[in-house]
Amino acid sequence: MNSEFLILMKQEMGVTLILFILLFLKIWDGIKENGILLHLINVLLLLNFLLGFVLNQNGELFNGMFATNSLRVMEKSVLNLGTLIISLQAYDYLKSHKHLLEFFMLLLSTLLGMFFMISSNNLLMFYLGIELSSIPLAAMANFDMDKIKSSEAAVKMILSSAFASALMLFGISFLYGTSGTLNFQELVSLITGSPLQVFALLLVFSGFAFKLSAVPFHLWTADVYEGAPVAVTSYLSVISKAAIVFVTLSSLAPLFSHLNEMWYHLLFVTIILTITLGNIFAIRQDNIKRFLAFSSISQVGFILLGISSGTATGATSAIYFLVVYIFSNLGAFGVIALLSSQTGKENISDLKGFYQTNPLMGWVLAISLFSLGGIPPTAGFFGKMFLVTAGAAKGNYVLITIAALNMVISLYYYLRVVKAIFMDKNETPVEPLRGSLSLRLALLICMIGVVGTGFAGGFFEHIYQLAAK
Repeated sequence: MNSEFLILMKQEMGVTLILFILLFLKIWDGIKENGILLHLINVLLLLNFLLGFVLNQNGELFNGMFATNSLRVMEKSVLNLGTLIISLQAYDYLKSHKHLLEFFMLLLSTLLGMFFMISSNNLLMFYLGIELSSIPLAAMANFDMDKIKSSEAAVKMILSSAFASALMLFGISFLYGTSGTLNFQELVSLITGSPLQVFALLLVFSGFAFKLSAVPFHLWTADVYEGAPVAVTSYLSVISKAAIVFVTLSSLAPLFSHLNEMWYHLLFVTIILTITLGNIFAIRQDNIKRFLAFSSISQVGFILLGISSGTATGATSAIYFLVVYIFSNLGAFGVIALLSSQTGKENISDLKGFYQTNPLMGWVLAISLFSLGGIPPTAGFFGKMFLVTAGAAKGNYVLITIAALNMVISLYYYLRVVKAIFMDKNETPVEPLRGSLSLRLALLICMIGVVGTGFAGGFFEHIYQLAAK
């Protein structure tokens, strides 16, 4: 029993062990150099990522509250990889920060909550996981405590998160009241479409939409992204969203399978609003973090498009795109993190003439934006093509047409940044940036992912085989 427990919860136990090590290092206070601590933490994160490739086993624990399988292990490994890349990119920001260990304690606490959320087979376990993943994020948003914008970001984050959690908990209480169970498998057959259960669907979906920053539940996103440190913004934009999408695919969509028509109509309206308004507001931004915030909102709409198909192909497309999105978005945020830490600049206008002094970083940012825009031959093109194809399975060509038109619109604001980097003249361009070895390694991983994932056809097939089981 003990060996089975350790195998089924290996990734959760790995994160917990790292947390205990960090706590010990904080109490001991024997290592004074932040650089040494960062290298140690990155090695531990790498080991936890590699743990996802060994001793994989399907099973359940705690009377079925916790469940795992090959797909969920892969999803956790994706989150592990994204967290490792963010940690590598944050080297310049954290190497002189006096609260380095606290940062990673909060970061890994949220990651642990996401792991429990992904493996939840019970609404109570799911809710505990989502709270554990949300509360430390507000503290992380306020990690630059000497900046007013950072404090404002934390307040907006905690208020919106509390409101979303309250809505979700209210919906869960209705589900329990009408069914008498919190177990996902039992709930599926007991959700028959009564008025209270329909209301519960609306409440739970609203809570998920808040976490995903889907329109009209997106109003907190840009302000929080702008006010939080770049490393936290990176984490919010990819890891937090990816975890919620994984849970939507594994739990929320199957849970309301008997309310398919209402579920699809909810997604239909949300997709159109999210893609369109995300694009419109992204066009107006000059702050690069706000720009990427609205870009991420639009990307959520495309992910929901894949989910709306309700098929294994749709689920595969969403997971595949999220992997591509992690590489693409973190590639962009890596350059922004370096720019912000060394110059304090975070505006698109500051990137004018960027290529003159930073050709390599200019290409990294441009390729990342090409992938986000879905321009071939980057992996983003294949990701969006798979999502649109999966969304077309319902035969709703109005939705597909709107999505396709928005893809064209998005090219304008992505290429606007590329134009500033390569074509706009600037008498005083940004001085040459000197990134750490950790940051350069992170950007190399992102570039390999952006280019290589698109041509790795076996990767999509592997995800499909796991999703179809």
